[in-house]
Amino acid sequence: MFKNLLGRFSRDMGIDLGTANTLVYIKDKGIVINEPSIVAINLRNEQILAVGEDAQKMVGKTPTHIVATKPLNDGVISDFEITERMLRHFIEKVHRESFSFRPRPRVVVGIPLDVTEVERKAVEDAVMQAGAREVFVIEEAMAAAIGARLPVQESCGNFIVDIGGGTTEIAVISLGGIVTWRSLPIAGSEMTEDIISYVRENFNLLIGEKSAEDIKTKIGSATSPKQELKTTMRGRNLVSGLPKEETITGSQVREAIRKSVKTISSSIKDILEATPPELVADIYKRGLVLSGGGALLRGLPESIKKEIQIPVTVTDDPLTTVVRGTGIVLEDLDSLRDIILPSASN
Repeated sequence: MFKNLLGRFSRDMGIDLGTANTLVYIKDKGIVINEPSIVAINLRNEQILAVGEDAQKMVGKTPTHIVATKPLNDGVISDFEITERMLRHFIEKVHRESFSFRPRPRVVVGIPLDVTEVERKAVEDAVMQAGAREVFVIEEAMAAAIGARLPVQESCGNFIVDIGGGTTEIAVISLGGIVTWRSLPIAGSEMTEDIISYVRENFNLLIGEKSAEDIKTKIGSATSPKQELKTTMRGRNLVSGLPKEETITGSQVREAIRKSVKTISSSIKDILEATPPELVADIYKRGLVLSGGGALLRGLPESIKKEIQIPVTVTDDPLTTVVRGTGIVLEDLDSLRDIILPSASN
């Protein structure tokens, strides 16, 4: 009875704890936070100066005693203390706009498919220490499938590929469980690094992560578009050491990220080959669903379709698919409890 009373007044939340962005869903309200997973710290006194969007503005522009860091690497916590403080900031930000007293929230959080028990416990502990009353952990691929409104509890094959910032999660789901899967450390961030390397090698120009991300968003593609796109980029000339501006084309960006795109497509094909025939028959009819920020890359659905010869669709608002999935689980915990992973803390 007391738990029910707490549940009625607490602001329960679903969290997509991503390498690039952290999204927070509040029960009965929807997505209220979508900010970069970045924390700016003053190394002299260990004080946190900024979190999220404010910290992102500092990336590449800080003096030596201030570090703008990403506490998650490939979807896994690489700095426990900073992650906990970042989560606490977001949880307090949600509660700041409500009554002065609120019970601690229940939290559903998504994690990559290949995390170890130790890494899963680190996520649970970080969320608990950030202010949660109870933590429920769900695989990101499962959350993405639920967010895409796939019938994950039915006896049919659901094929989901979630291309996030740090990882690409590939999974075939049936009867509320994951049948075959693969988690790749190749996703949006890897493609951004590909562009930085390509520009350095072919233009003798050093550009920052934000500049490379902008190039990928503006003109990046997985297939040849009807019209060639181009954009300007600015950085430091590696020969003269002076600032320089260059023009880069869509075909050059496509060449830069070609290997990463090919690896993702080949891994999707490998998972299909390892999937039971009955489920493959379902997938052939139903197709593959893409989610995550990487799904927005121009021509990616067509590129994957060419590789695997089945229909490929992109879910609505792919950037928020995982957090919407955690929100659906939060709203209907009783009927979806079977898909929640057992706690690593027990």
